[in-house]
Amino acid sequence: MTTESNPLLVRLGELEKRFTEIDRQIAEPEVAGDTARLIALSKEQGKLRTIVDKYRVYKKTISEIEDAQQMLTDNDTEADFKTLAQEELNQLEQQKSRLLKQMQDVLVMADDIDVNSVIVEIRAGTGGDEAALFARDLYNMYTRYAERHRWKTEQLHFSPSEMGGFREVIFSIKGKGVWSQLGYEGGGHRVQRVPQTESQGRIHTSAATVAVLPEPEELDIQINPADVVEHVSRSSGPGGQNVNKISSAIKLEHIPTGITVSMQDEQSQHKNRAKAWRILRSRIYEHFESKRRAQRDSQRKVMIGTGDRSQKIRTYNFPQNRVTDHRVNLSLYNLDKILTGDMDELIKALKDYDRQQRLKNL
Repeated sequence: MTTESNPLLVRLGELEKRFTEIDRQIAEPEVAGDTARLIALSKEQGKLRTIVDKYRVYKKTISEIEDAQQMLTDNDTEADFKTLAQEELNQLEQQKSRLLKQMQDVLVMADDIDVNSVIVEIRAGTGGDEAALFARDLYNMYTRYAERHRWKTEQLHFSPSEMGGFREVIFSIKGKGVWSQLGYEGGGHRVQRVPQTESQGRIHTSAATVAVLPEPEELDIQINPADVVEHVSRSSGPGGQNVNKISSAIKLEHIPTGITVSMQDEQSQHKNRAKAWRILRSRIYEHFESKRRAQRDSQRKVMIGTGDRSQKIRTYNFPQNRVTDHRVNLSLYNLDKILTGDMDELIKALKDYDRQQRLKNL
């Protein structure tokens, strides 16, 4: 198949041209003197480097295949050399197929692999105290999964329930490729079990919602400060003697989108403001990214990053020790292990399915 008739190779050629163009721009004196532009170009080039390097090896392999084929068809080539040329050709064809598959995988998943920080929001749904306990279980599951991958977690906000659960918890997870692993978790999660408060032993169904938002760097999204209204007030609720004396609670409102963030966990107004801006930046970024994805993927449904909380994505059935992911129709009978952070088998199935769908629509 020629480059012109293979959409993958056409796209790879475009990326290589962009990589070369960035090289040219970085060498220009005016760019070298503009730190912000230089950082942005270097970052873009860094994202392209892996796939461009593979594409260049692929092109070299194609050239070597053509040389070997020419040797085989040349009547002047001795028999021994033809044998060696055939062996080399077999190896090169295998290398070509391997590189092509690797480039496909990198290309279709590249946007996700590059996101190394996310903000996770978990909220208790229907089910009262039991739903809040389930929200806490989900929080523990994700933080333990993060520990297994040696990712860094930071709690940004939480609202506890009387029985030790979470009505709401917001936290960040930082680590290489974290979005490509956890981006599938957004949606409605349902639990079926006997609550601690149930005296009759009846199974109840409760729910929680999860949103996973890519946390952009400030270079990735520019927010006009004039578009954000800040409200400062005194904190309310538990927090010691200072809680009602110091105006430390922060509420940020982004006028163009209507997105608001309130933060009062810290006694320091500065810390509350910093946390609120991180969450606001992520929510605005996801707001515009979801629109961009909707336009790009209007022909198909994309699994990763939808974050649609109304969509029931998974059921956790305690009596059967079963977890069922409804998007891929997969049931695993190791709920106890999954809740301790052993989520690799579940996430692998979601990634494989997502990759297949993307390749079909490349």
